[in-house]
Amino acid sequence: MNVRVLRIETRRSVALWASVVLLAAAVAFLCLLSGAWSRGTAQWTAQWTSMALWTRGLLVFLWPLAVALGALQGLRDHRSKMSELLTSTPRPARHRAAMSAGATAIPLASAFALLVLLGAVQVLGDTAYTHLGWLPISLVGVLALVAGAVLGMGVGRTLPSPLIPPVLAVAAFVLTNLLRQSTDWAVPTAAVPNRISLLSPAVGEVREMLLTLTAAVHIGQTVWLLGMAATGFALLTAATPRARLLALTPVLAGAAIALLVLPSDPRRTYVVDEAAAAQVCDGPVCVTKAHEARLAELAGPGKKALRILHDVLGGQAPVSVRESTALRGILDSPERSRTAVLVDFDDSVIADAKGEELTRALLAQGMAPLCFARSAAESGTLGETAAQGVAAAWVLGDLKPFSGTMHTSSEQLETARPVWTELKALPWSEQVARIKAAHAAAVSCEGYPLDILDGGTSR
Repeated sequence: MNVRVLRIETRRSVALWASVVLLAAAVAFLCLLSGAWSRGTAQWTAQWTSMALWTRGLLVFLWPLAVALGALQGLRDHRSKMSELLTSTPRPARHRAAMSAGATAIPLASAFALLVLLGAVQVLGDTAYTHLGWLPISLVGVLALVAGAVLGMGVGRTLPSPLIPPVLAVAAFVLTNLLRQSTDWAVPTAAVPNRISLLSPAVGEVREMLLTLTAAVHIGQTVWLLGMAATGFALLTAATPRARLLALTPVLAGAAIALLVLPSDPRRTYVVDEAAAAQVCDGPVCVTKAHEARLAELAGPGKKALRILHDVLGGQAPVSVRESTALRGILDSPERSRTAVLVDFDDSVIADAKGEELTRALLAQGMAPLCFARSAAESGTLGETAAQGVAAAWVLGDLKPFSGTMHTSSEQLETARPVWTELKALPWSEQVARIKAAHAAAVSCEGYPLDILDGGTSR
């Protein structure tokens, strides 16, 4: 490819400025707006895979813009009335098409690469866990923008109407949203069959930090996008109706092959990254490899909480502290365990606590585990939080509210103080009995711990 000609083509094209606008819009969306991408363990700058998936998710509006930009570029020869002149030159049509496609595709690919680079710089500062499993996710995103732009160019050249760019933009936007996956559950699902939904270049919102795409998804989407790009390039060089009809072969073949490769089951689409989920331990306190940097600050308070729990609960006490790795939907109960205090770093009560405050939070979680998750999207119930406060106060001797929940300190204290006062007034044996009964109800998720502490019974 002649670099000088490519440079001239790039200057003549609007792709360079349009790519700057696309990059600015994407950065503004991620950095200035608040959403699921800006909080919790799966925020876009927390881990490599999350960063790659969130930037791919932006293709829901970046990809239609790339298609429309390509169509606008494809109209250039028709608008300048040069089509007949160019066909009379001895230079092969494929050479002209390659230069024009390159001048459009390279700025778009560079803009997306800069977006990924911006995220990568921030991820480097937030995590010590590095891997290359995220790279195919981002490379497919680059290919999607290039393929969409080249396809748009081919359609714009074939159907040289000023209405084509806006029509293609709307059609592409509707298509990506129709195929868009829902993220109400642990594993995203779509309203259409899973294989068809995966033809969308965008991915669903990231809810679980440990989830990643399988190799079958990367391969299937790559085949489909290469077919799309080949059809766009063939339309750019086609000069007869028969050639234009034959140009549809690559995209149809790519779609057929992709549908055979792409998984039909959502749980074979998104899988747990086993390397990231591997447990790293300091004695009985364990976190995932992805959160290994948190182990040092968790180990001391975790061991102390386990010692206290053993003194209070005896044989019923958990024997370890570990990070939960179970996938769950937004409204699902968190993972349960009788032998471990389960830590969720999306729970700001634990994630933001340090020292003695962290020991209290872990102790409360061990005494009365939550049945309703307290995370970036949820906050548990006031009754559960109050029950944890009473249980921790019974052990440590003072009633304090937890910070990091949606429930204010006054709400927690107003709910917990009457129960705490009544519990402390009981004979010691009755206090112990209620504490153990509340613990058993919370672990089994078959009772209301605060009611039991207040003298009620398990349902």
